[in-house]
Amino acid sequence: MKTRPMNRDWIATARTLSEALPYLQRYDDAIVVIKLGGHAMGSDEAMETFARDVVLMRQVGVNPVVVHGGGPMINEMLGRLDIQSEFVNGKRVTDEATMEVVEMVLSGRVNKRIVAAINAQGGRAVGLSGKDANLVTCTPANPALGLVGDPAKVDPSILHTLFRDDMIPVIAPLGAGENGETYNINGDTAAGAIAGALKADRLLLLTDIDGVRDAEGRVITELTAQDIHDLVADGTIAGGMIPKTETALAAIAGGVRAVVIMDGRAPNAPLLELFTDHGAGSIIRAT
Repeated sequence: MKTRPMNRDWIATARTLSEALPYLQRYDDAIVVIKLGGHAMGSDEAMETFARDVVLMRQVGVNPVVVHGGGPMINEMLGRLDIQSEFVNGKRVTDEATMEVVEMVLSGRVNKRIVAAINAQGGRAVGLSGKDANLVTCTPANPALGLVGDPAKVDPSILHTLFRDDMIPVIAPLGAGENGETYNINGDTAAGAIAGALKADRLLLLTDIDGVRDAEGRVITELTAQDIHDLVADGTIAGGMIPKTETALAAIAGGVRAVVIMDGRAPNAPLLELFTDHGAGSIIRAT
């Protein structure tokens, strides 16, 4: 016969699980698009934690979709191959030689690493790019930047097919042009367009910052679209936060219920956002 005292941590864990019940019910069969970037892509430990979170989401009935970036890995490979880049207003020109490297890194190295991590945790992940099954059709974002595209049309049929088979799509931000050419898409932009086409319940933008900050530097936990416009106008939202909030507003306009800008470095951040009272980061809604 064995005996042992109840541990306070065990009780707290059980309470957390019990309190998660209404959120588990709330997100049953919901579609959640996650843009993965930053620290979680560079650390094996962070990647393992992220993959476990995604598998848990699928296990409790959520339909997660992962859209990833890969800028640092692309830069590393271009340097290794001694491919020189031109820049226009600080943005890289993607010519055909660069595009070959971009596709190799995004659809190959980065995409398959995420797929392998999810599968290692017991999930069933499938790697795609926007070129597969006409998922994302692009137009040139700026002719001066070469093969950089903006999503013009998103056909999510393949994603719904994968959901029915309990698969987890992992998508590289590439798209096809009208003539079959390959376009590189900003990862946040691709995630927003795909989330909009899916009418996703949530778009989670995992970054290396903990949310939108006010003029005093405090994280704002809840904002409306009008709040975003006002904060951009008065200069509170500036720099790299502007394109992220633009992505959020475009996704909401496309039919996403809410967008969360959050720190992907925080352990279990997606689970905190979806399944607890306190959430994580800054949530943006239409009104």
